Amino acid sequence: MQPERMQKLKVVANSGQNPGFDFLQECWDDPALQIVIKKLLVKFPQWGIAIVDGVLMKWNE
Repeated sequence: MQPERMQKLKVVANSGQNPGFDFLQECWDDPALQIVIKKLLVKFPQWGIAIVDGVLMKWNE
């Protein structure tokens, strides 16, 4: 499952389209994907998702 998720995250990195909070949460258990997600959240703060104490959170709600 990781290669599929990694591919989707790479597409997201190029397009800037928010993959959705639920998808990011599903990927969060994988340390390799966490690194990619952290970079995406820095690159796209407009998504309104932050990492608080190692947990993904929607900060605009």
